[in-house]
Amino acid sequence: MAELNPNEQLILKTLQDLGATKDSSIKTADDVMRKCNRPKGLVTNTLVALVQKGAIKRVAREKAAGYYVLQAKK
Repeated sequence: MAELNPNEQLILKTLQDLGATKDSSIKTADDVMRKCNRPKGLVTNTLVALVQKGAIKRVAREKAAGYYVLQAKK
């Protein structure tokens, strides 16, 4: 996996803290935004970057997409 910038590290850690570590416990961008207290645009752009880097998976749903961590950092 490519190196992560500070925002990507924060969002990844937030997803882990929220328990989004498998497809049965996905979280939305709004969940992440509330937990890490960052603007929604920043959170959304960072989630897209993390998906492209293969760190998280995006699950399309009817209302809002959900995300979960693919490889939990040890």
